[in-house]
Amino acid sequence: MTEDYVPPKVWTWNKASGGRFANINRPIAGATHDKELPVGRHPLQLYSLGTPNGVKVTVMLEELLAAGHSGAEYDAWLIRIGEGDQFGSGFVGINPNSKIPALLDRSGPTPIRVFESGAILMHLAEKFGAFLPKDPAPRAEVLSWLFWQMGSAPYLGGGFGHFYAYAPTKWEYPIDRFAMETKRQLDVLDRRLAESEYLGGAEYTIADIAVWPWYGGLVKGWLYGAAEFLDVGSYRHVNRWADAIHARPAAQRGRMVNRVQGEPSSQLHERHEASDFETKTQDKVAPAAE
Repeated sequence: MTEDYVPPKVWTWNKASGGRFANINRPIAGATHDKELPVGRHPLQLYSLGTPNGVKVTVMLEELLAAGHSGAEYDAWLIRIGEGDQFGSGFVGINPNSKIPALLDRSGPTPIRVFESGAILMHLAEKFGAFLPKDPAPRAEVLSWLFWQMGSAPYLGGGFGHFYAYAPTKWEYPIDRFAMETKRQLDVLDRRLAESEYLGGAEYTIADIAVWPWYGGLVKGWLYGAAEFLDVGSYRHVNRWADAIHARPAAQRGRMVNRVQGEPSSQLHERHEASDFETKTQDKVAPAAE
């Protein structure tokens, strides 16, 4: 970015762009290579990575299983987006947008593809009758916060997170612009959570499951190394809510699935059985060399 930059009349893709993600950024859709996706034995096949959007779905699945919904058993396959797995033909067949997470529901006679994390949460909530109220008023509140997250998080991730943590050069204008918006969003949440235990009301729902990996992760210091910069400790009610969800065993398990960063004991690259949390975390399958 320079002061004298003048956009051309027609933009063309003539150089890599995107800082840390430049190697996978491109202005066109579609598959770049043929690659079939693996399929496990469970009704639900998840293809994902442990980013905030991926964590939404694994937390939901673990919460459903914890609530006794055995039909929510799933295989979670790792999609390494930094290596371009999301552009394989099999993945594109489930999600033409080439973004994680993507779900294939094979519980019925015809497999159902579901992409976009909010759509997956709704699909699962309606399928199992859980974490989404049936009464119109509380249902509308939950869905409003769910869609708030879907519309707001791109400002946090693609806006603030990109320019603060990933862009090759620190530029004051975009960092200020998106820091202001991120703090405004935290204030929106803090005001809501000052009057309500959870986002949709008294009950934990898919709204909380959607928002927590992003904004809960931000105040817990898990995203972008920006906790001090954004003064996240000042959002007292968001912190109370984030801690309450973090204390849930299902949320803790969900955050481990398809995770490839952090302590090896917190990484479960693929999840195929409940016992995998005890036997197949990275500290057990790939112990550090002595």
